[in-house]
Amino acid sequence: MTANNFDHYPQNVGILAMEMYFPSRCVAQPEMEAFDGVSAGKYTIGLGQDNMAFIDDREDIQSICLTAVQTLMEKYNLSYNDIGRLEVGTETIIDKSKAVKTTLMTLFGEHGNTEIEGIDTTNACYGGFSAFSNAVNWIESSSWDGRYAIVIAGDLALYASGAARPTSGAGVVAMLIGKDAPVVLERGLRSTHMEHAYDFYKPDMHSEYPIVDGKFSNTCYLRAFDACYTRYMKRLGQQLNKEKPSMDDIDYVVCHSPYAKLVNKSFARASYNDFRLDGANEKYAALQPFADLPYTESLESKDLEKACVGLTKASYAEKVGPAAYVPKQVGNMYAAAVWAGLASLLSEVDSDVLQNKRVLLYSYGSGLAASMVSFRITGATDKIKTTLNLRERLAARTFSKPQEFADAMKIRENTHNACDYTPSGSLDHIASGVYYVEKIDDKWRRFYKRKD
Repeated sequence: MTANNFDHYPQNVGILAMEMYFPSRCVAQPEMEAFDGVSAGKYTIGLGQDNMAFIDDREDIQSICLTAVQTLMEKYNLSYNDIGRLEVGTETIIDKSKAVKTTLMTLFGEHGNTEIEGIDTTNACYGGFSAFSNAVNWIESSSWDGRYAIVIAGDLALYASGAARPTSGAGVVAMLIGKDAPVVLERGLRSTHMEHAYDFYKPDMHSEYPIVDGKFSNTCYLRAFDACYTRYMKRLGQQLNKEKPSMDDIDYVVCHSPYAKLVNKSFARASYNDFRLDGANEKYAALQPFADLPYTESLESKDLEKACVGLTKASYAEKVGPAAYVPKQVGNMYAAAVWAGLASLLSEVDSDVLQNKRVLLYSYGSGLAASMVSFRITGATDKIKTTLNLRERLAARTFSKPQEFADAMKIRENTHNACDYTPSGSLDHIASGVYYVEKIDDKWRRFYKRKD
């Protein structure tokens, strides 16, 4: 099949609607710096983060996904019987067998719809992208029955006390997928890179916390970015009939964001990949001193990184800044992070400005799995923007003290895998319309309520 032979597929398959849920409490990163006794700017400048969302034992992955799906259905006045696939991407595991998706089926079973395909997908932060891909592939397959798909990408990003804890966070994004969408997935431009690496993993079933090799993980992230970007650009060049495609052919960039500074570095590194393809171009003059740098050394060269960041400073603000806003306010969300970036872009840039623009999206999950795709904005995004209402909702959160965050983490540590248990977290921190954990019985069965 040639790259342009797509006439038999449903047209303009992509994202029709988006909803995002994040906890009602957050802590400011400058206050975390003081609380942790580190130098001012270590988290705000060094990590590029502003605020960090957190929860206690009153919420879990299933409750936040219930909230996101229910709110998406209500805000867009969707019929529960019009959903034919429900796909969850998460690495936050409550049960080693029972999928989060099965709990979400309570929302649809109440309306008589039990014929819904899809299940959970897990591989670190990549699960949300895989769930999205499965939904799109379903719509473009002989299995499609004409109904919509919903993709839920969400996680609790939790770390033990120490250097990684400031990169915590929590959030979930729910997306309605179908044909004739305003945010269209471009066909023939997907690229993927996968390999085996122990950069971040969760082998201890007695703890919610991961094992992290931070420096190695950053290197894996960048190496996977390079591989995906090179393959993507080759395919884009074929579609555009262009020998040397570059970031100039991309209008906006959304990258998986464990913390904002890594996104900055990866976007900057795109210029190094462009330079390697078009080294004689004068616009890459600042990178000429690195022309003979071995590739493996380039991944850890601070001088190259500084040159690339300097070269791309203006374009970063224009192409990446709008997508970076929300992740900087919430923190890491693992599987939800890259989709929160896309929601941020659609919220920060007016619909008329976005029309016909190409949005590059890079998803990375440790272990490792990575993919790169692009979207074309072909319809109005005003409703998505106004319905998300992200700036107003973020500003309405309660800003808590770092000790409250530490206390909430201690509660979760002490009650992980607990049964015959009633959560102790205050319901004052649960907003109206949000699901919460009511109790866990002596068989580890979880029961949820929605706050009036």
